[in-house]
Amino acid sequence: MPTKSSQRLSIVVPAYNEEDRLKITLPHLCRDAQRRFLDYEIIVVDDGSSDGTARIVKETVAVNEKVRLISYKDNMGKGHAVRTGVLAARKDYILFCDADLSTPFREVKKLLKGMDEGYDIAIGSRARQESRILKRQPIYRVLMGKTFNKIVKIFAISGINDTQCGFKCFKASIAKDIFRDCQINGFSFDVEMLYIAQKRGFSVKEIGVLWKNNALSKVHPIYHSLQMLKDLLIIRSYALLGYYGRGVGLRNSTEASSSQ
Repeated sequence: MPTKSSQRLSIVVPAYNEEDRLKITLPHLCRDAQRRFLDYEIIVVDDGSSDGTARIVKETVAVNEKVRLISYKDNMGKGHAVRTGVLAARKDYILFCDADLSTPFREVKKLLKGMDEGYDIAIGSRARQESRILKRQPIYRVLMGKTFNKIVKIFAISGINDTQCGFKCFKASIAKDIFRDCQINGFSFDVEMLYIAQKRGFSVKEIGVLWKNNALSKVHPIYHSLQMLKDLLIIRSYALLGYYGRGVGLRNSTEASSSQ
């Protein structure tokens, strides 16, 4: 059994119609977090699901006080769900991960090691030499992802090869500083968050992690690719207008119509 970490960790899980996945992954996440951390919380953000996502989480909340549910009526997008969870977190470090656990929770130790080395943010990556891909995406998704990352490097972020891996960890104060000024509700929120982080001088460590593709991904290869390109233009527009300067962003606070 691994030695339990004394680091206080909030785990944010965005969830939209994830009933079937959470039946399997949430118990695993609870057990793994309990084995590895003395003080932690798991925040599942139900992003306007129309299935039994909230019910599954409530059943877990009833038997595990470490689990919290935030739920709201309308589907707002992954970026909104992650932002809501981050701003509600109560611990010293914040990790967000996908409901399907494509990157196993145990990989958090690699990110926290990066934080121990002095970095403000540590992000999981599928593009590092040390990354381990157990099940790859179809080739068309790989090519689209590489193309998107090249465009991101040109228009927004330098020095990061994989902005979209859903496994990122922050010092809590820094996560809240960044996310309260984020605007993007969709899948490009990672790019916006990292853009703000670089603009504000926070250090980011990209770390290779274990990752397994989920064939039931909700990312549509055409629709969401076009939306993400549109979001890049929005991010650049906000930047030119000065909305990402510290303390002068569009959002001073994020309100979530939520039941906790």
